[in-house]
Amino acid sequence: MGKIRVYSLADELNMKSKELVDILQELDVEVTSHMSTVEDDTADLVRGMYGDTDTSKEQELEIEKEKLDEEVVEIEEDVEDEPEEEEDDKVSIIPPIKVKDFAEAVDMQTNTLLKDLMGLGIMANINYSLDQETLELLIDELNLPAKIGAPEEEEEIAVDGSKVEIDFEEDPSDYKLRPPIVTVMGHVDHGKTTLLDMIRKTRVTESEAGGITQHIGAYQAVSGDQKITFIDTPGHEAFTAMRARGAQLTDIAILVVAADDGIMPQTVEAINHAKAADIPLIVAVNKIDKPNAQPDRVKQELTEHGLVPEEWGGKTICVEISALKGENIDELMEMVLLVAEMEDIKANPNRPAEGVVVEAELDKGRGAVATVLVKNGSLKIGDTILAGSVCGRVKALVDEHGNRIEVAGPAMPVEVLGFNDVPKAGDFVQVLADEKRAREISANRKEKEHQARIQTESKVTLEDFYDQIQEGELQELNLIIKADVQGSIEALRESLLRLSTDEVGVNVIHTGVGAINETDVNLASASNAIIIGFNVRPGVKAQKFAEKENVDIRLYRVIYKALEDIKNAMSGLLDPEIKEVVKGHAEVRATFSVPDVGIIAGVYVTDGLVNRNYQARLLRDSVVIHEGEISSLKRFENDVREVKEGYECGVGIANYNDIKEGDIIEFYDYKEIERTL
Repeated sequence: MGKIRVYSLADELNMKSKELVDILQELDVEVTSHMSTVEDDTADLVRGMYGDTDTSKEQELEIEKEKLDEEVVEIEEDVEDEPEEEEDDKVSIIPPIKVKDFAEAVDMQTNTLLKDLMGLGIMANINYSLDQETLELLIDELNLPAKIGAPEEEEEIAVDGSKVEIDFEEDPSDYKLRPPIVTVMGHVDHGKTTLLDMIRKTRVTESEAGGITQHIGAYQAVSGDQKITFIDTPGHEAFTAMRARGAQLTDIAILVVAADDGIMPQTVEAINHAKAADIPLIVAVNKIDKPNAQPDRVKQELTEHGLVPEEWGGKTICVEISALKGENIDELMEMVLLVAEMEDIKANPNRPAEGVVVEAELDKGRGAVATVLVKNGSLKIGDTILAGSVCGRVKALVDEHGNRIEVAGPAMPVEVLGFNDVPKAGDFVQVLADEKRAREISANRKEKEHQARIQTESKVTLEDFYDQIQEGELQELNLIIKADVQGSIEALRESLLRLSTDEVGVNVIHTGVGAINETDVNLASASNAIIIGFNVRPGVKAQKFAEKENVDIRLYRVIYKALEDIKNAMSGLLDPEIKEVVKGHAEVRATFSVPDVGIIAGVYVTDGLVNRNYQARLLRDSVVIHEGEISSLKRFENDVREVKEGYECGVGIANYNDIKEGDIIEFYDYKEIERTL
């Protein structure tokens, strides 16, 4: 038997929902609000009781209306301006508008308005944003002296995160050659980071989890008397967004292909990004020192993707290199400078700076820190900067070597301190002369983002959810993502959303930079979500709160492990796993150097216990610094097997000495449990 909503039946009978609710309650029908449903039999009974009466009333009103038509016309002619005056008396409301602002506009108590909204089935607070549909319903139901006004036309700069026009006259004679910005792209484990290591004479790979570059880094190298700016983009397919952003920043792309592996899916993806960005591509055929290297096979595979090597009569420059042994690196650099010369890459160092946020994070000591690549102009200390919905004043500029500088010129990557919040990776950065204007644009963009987020959230209704279930029995897996930097969040979020199927959808309800805190756990508990932590850890309070609320926190250091777990869970293929169990935490209060042993940490066990057989994880500002085994555990001069909460002891971590006062050591063990999400 069918059902009908109370408000639909009220519309049909031309009466208010509240009146119909009262009538149904008098008939002993269990209804509570306009969103309640009634059986078709009950609806027919009510139609029989009130439908005819209402129809006859409508007919009488129609006849009276026809009789009075001529009189109305005459009256309108005499008092032509009266309707306009009445209309002018009504307050013009431009949606969306907050509840408290709407209450003030119509001269109504906020609490009364909230009760009326509750009667309409809308649970709101004073900051709840009312859309046009809700406003029309309110004005009609409560007969308020208000009307819906047309939204004001806003300046494009207030809502668009792109370039803001500034008053600056360009002088063509000011343009000078600048260092080329080069992106190193390619498949995972094909040697991109090793190539950059050889070029920059530094080590990066060993510090990366799983040997994979997790964050975009920008560095400058010198070849002869010329500089080249390199962007290292992660090779794993999950970092598509980051690699695409790297292609948009760059002037020249180096595609690294392993001679013993050939063209792989991420290699094809990198080729497509370079073609889409319309930038020159240089192919570096790497690992030619290996016995099973086949550079000619790689070149043959390149032709299948429209890249014909120069020696085969095409236009693609191919250089055979060994990044590990340093073979032909100089030749590769020469080719980069040759292509840069042909492209005639120029910039104006005398104009206000423009650039792109390569990476951004929240540093505990320095605040919001963004790696910015200046594409044009010069960035100076004291400049007012705008990046998306974030603004600020440049307090300090730090180059890739950690040195403080006064000015960052074209094609120079720098860490910028002074933003009032963490900007998004990929945001356009520019210098504005007027700080007040920058703040206004930032505020407008933030408000627009906030309103868009609220509107998206408020569109979910019971009917919509029921329809989704009926169509395909859609279930949603709610996720909260926390990571150490913005770029990782962006890539992880996009990769997880791509895992959605017809039966199960992935819904990322919140993302953020920094440690997992109690607020995240609270949100997860309220929305039945799982927390994904990427290179961050929960605090002790957050961990205990999560255990109390039965919130599942999953922690990862390598992205494909996270994707694999979520994918397996959604596919129903979860096998029993060896799960990590946190046993305790200790605070480092002093460090001691012991000959032939290394650094020993003097710690105070703040919770749980420490066992000689446990694993140790070193945390600094809630970010994982190192993981390893406990090499020694002592109380005074005696080796002990276990130390409980509230006691001090000495802890040594195997093959690791970079321990500082204030660090937290987390002790954990593994146990086999049934795998669930």
